[in-house]
Amino acid sequence: MLKLGRKIVKFRIPIFILSLLLLIPSAIGYLNTRVNYDVLYYLPDDIETMKGQDILVDEFGTGAYSMFVCEGMENKDVAALKKKIEKVDHVAKVVWYDSLSDISIPAEMLPEKIKKVLFADDSTMMFIIFDTTTSADETMDAIGDIRKLAGKQCFVSGMSAIVTDTKNLAESEVTVYVLIAVVLSCIVLALTMESYLIPFLFLASIGIAIAYNMGTNVFQGEISYITKALSAVLQLGVTMDYSIFLWHSYQEQRARFGDNHKEAMAQAIAATIKSVVGSSITTIAGFIALCFMSFTLGMDLGVVMAKGVIFGVICCVTVLPSMIMIFDRALEKTKHRQLISDFPKVPEFLVKHHKALAFLCVALFIPFAYFQANTKVYYNLDSSLPKELESIQANEKLQKDYNMGAAHMILLDNKISEKDTYKMIDEMKKVKGVKEVLGLETIIGPSFPESMIPDDIKEILKSDNYELMLITNQYQTASDEVNKQIDELNKILKKYDPAGMLVGEAPCTKDLIEITDHDFKVVSAVSILAVFLIILFVFKSISLPIILVLVIEGAIFINMGIPYLTGTELPFIASIVIGTIQLGATVDYAILMTSRYEQERCFGYDKKTSISIALGSSIRPVMVSAFSFFAATFGVGLYSKIDMISSLCLLMARGALISMASVLLFLPAMYWIFDGVICKTSKNFRLRKQK
Repeated sequence: MLKLGRKIVKFRIPIFILSLLLLIPSAIGYLNTRVNYDVLYYLPDDIETMKGQDILVDEFGTGAYSMFVCEGMENKDVAALKKKIEKVDHVAKVVWYDSLSDISIPAEMLPEKIKKVLFADDSTMMFIIFDTTTSADETMDAIGDIRKLAGKQCFVSGMSAIVTDTKNLAESEVTVYVLIAVVLSCIVLALTMESYLIPFLFLASIGIAIAYNMGTNVFQGEISYITKALSAVLQLGVTMDYSIFLWHSYQEQRARFGDNHKEAMAQAIAATIKSVVGSSITTIAGFIALCFMSFTLGMDLGVVMAKGVIFGVICCVTVLPSMIMIFDRALEKTKHRQLISDFPKVPEFLVKHHKALAFLCVALFIPFAYFQANTKVYYNLDSSLPKELESIQANEKLQKDYNMGAAHMILLDNKISEKDTYKMIDEMKKVKGVKEVLGLETIIGPSFPESMIPDDIKEILKSDNYELMLITNQYQTASDEVNKQIDELNKILKKYDPAGMLVGEAPCTKDLIEITDHDFKVVSAVSILAVFLIILFVFKSISLPIILVLVIEGAIFINMGIPYLTGTELPFIASIVIGTIQLGATVDYAILMTSRYEQERCFGYDKKTSISIALGSSIRPVMVSAFSFFAATFGVGLYSKIDMISSLCLLMARGALISMASVLLFLPAMYWIFDGVICKTSKNFRLRKQK
């Protein structure tokens, strides 16, 4: 590694220039990476609801739909607006009153069930059907065009409208996320490091690594908006440690080699590679664990972040040393006294009160394990967005005026007899919460000839293989009531058509609930096992992996249990990924202290001395690392209006501080209590004669 370090120092100028040149293809890749704003898109392709979505596109040319409410408008004006909407690119059909009857005929002449769906007190509703999928760029563009045509008294609801608003909001915020993270990180580093300039070099190096990571996302085709929003901030937080370690190592080597700064940096690079590579493996393992999720948003975030950590390590040992050497004189001129000292009296105090701290550890971890298991989680994507968004207001309008919650669609085999179809519809109407079941049968009635139905309506409701029906209901997506309703509807549907499908936002969300509940267990198990095995390999110990994982898992329990005590509902994705991210990103704190504890025990010091030295040497780097992680995420959490992002960032920020406290307070107590066990079950603990 020393040879590599010397090569990097020798070619520092070309390395720096090359790092800047590589930003050009990175920028091109970033600009050409598509962003997906539809969370439901990441459900497995092989589940029935997703297969149904494909059938809608293939058989009916229908990928997405929206309910469009017009308030206080004459029918003739609504009809004129409808014609304009029909001309919008990728709008396949618009269904309204005039699709069924001439508008000169009073609405009162319509069947009561149809009238209830299309008309309320002072408003009317039309169905807009698109020829592209829910989250397609074309659909979102069409939503934007429709809004331009519509007045203030018109409301566009539905999943596509929500996705469009999510996109607009996320794009307006993402640049601010990075700015906030950078500013707050600079402040923390300026106060905790020895130079006012070094934070800017840290952030420049990490910024280059982030650019490489975001640029290479183009090879994935697309990434989710959550990944785009979080990856830069998260990469900044989890890789800052590496830069701090290199700088401290360089300062140590300079004291050793004096004016020979080149050799000092070469030695620092060699030491950093050995330490950082080992440290980064646990973080990468945590992110890779996300790839085991059936809900592929986990893989999306996991791959990008694992890749980001690798780029962070590479830039830390190549780009950052080059910049430090180039700006070496300026760094010397900007040195100042550190805010965080080594706290010489703290280790003695903590070791002295190890029994009380051990008791506190148990007293906290056990109840918080219960709290985090019972923290409420929400799945309704509407709840993640500000109430002032147009789509959210439209959904509220739909619920208020039409008492309409989630709308389901049925895909029914054309071969099912008319008699059975009527029976099925009658049974479904009796299901609690169902308002209407709309299909060809309900529109025409048993005595009305199908030939009299307008072609536009028939094309919408019938294909060569399937008949499409719409179920309107009063329950909201992701509610316990609608999930129970879906089960009952599916039971009735399968009785008449075993291959029939119930699709739509609510059925997809119900699948999301079931799948992510399973994913949480899988991801937690995989991440814990991976980190356990890595620590086992590093320390050649049976006991240490158990102790270290328990300490960090305890910190996770506290972090995830706090919302239970505050009555806060978390977005579903938080409950899945936070534990894995916190484990992977902060177990390094425990590994750092344990490495020094191992070293001192091997030197022959007794357990009290070894623990005190390990704790004393770890306080400052652990605190700086945790505060840096906190700074990178906390500000974003406060700023973001998207609760999915805000909650994740606040949980990560709080998790970093809780893990820091857990490692500094509880881990030394574990060393003291289990020292004998550790020494007997750890190969590297070769005790020499005690000093």
